[in-house]
Amino acid sequence: MPFKEGADNKTAQVRIRFTPTEKAQAEGHAKAAGLTLSEYIRKRALGMPVRSRADEQTINELRRLGGLLKHIHNQTGGEHSKGTAGALVEITEAIKRIIR
Repeated sequence: MPFKEGADNKTAQVRIRFTPTEKAQAEGHAKAAGLTLSEYIRKRALGMPVRSRADEQTINELRRLGGLLKHIHNQTGGEHSKGTAGALVEITEAIKRIIR
C-alpha cells in the first residue's frame, strides 16, 4: 500500500522505557490480543478496548449461535419461543460479560 499524506498516518513517535520484565509482560499481552506491541500500547494509552483473540472468537461464536436460535424460532413459527428467548438472553448476557 503506497504512503498517503493525511492525519491517519502514524508518523509521530513516543519513546518509553520498560524494565525487561515489564517489556516481556507487555509483549505477552500484545501477543494474546493478536496485536503488535505498538498497537497494544497505543490502544491501552488511548483507552480503546483490547480483547484477546480467544475473547473475539468466543463473541463471534456466541453471535453465530444466537443467529441459529433466531433461525429456529422463525422456522418453527415461534413454537419454542420461551426456550429460544431465554437462550438468547443468556447469550446476550455472556457477550456483555466478555466485553466488560
